[in-house]
Amino acid sequence: MYQDKNLTCKDCGGEFVFTAGEQEFYAEKGFENEPQRCKPCRDGRKRGQKEMHPAVCASCGVETQVPFAPRGDRPVYCRDCFSNQQ
Repeated sequence: MYQDKNLTCKDCGGEFVFTAGEQEFYAEKGFENEPQRCKPCRDGRKRGQKEMHPAVCASCGVETQVPFAPRGDRPVYCRDCFSNQQ
């Protein structure tokens, strides 16, 4: 009844296969929408990986990555300096 479908991941743009077995599982669970992300992108979202943004620590000046876009109206700290502030 179901046949494998090739879908395009909305995050990375790569193609992935929505297998007949997965389609049957979705139908049994009552899911109406097809998956929009490939397995690696879905797994990344489950682990809580966020988009990281470059920043310069206001305390020590080291270049770092933060999980939010710095706006410039508040200081941004690296992990070590942030831990020392608390």
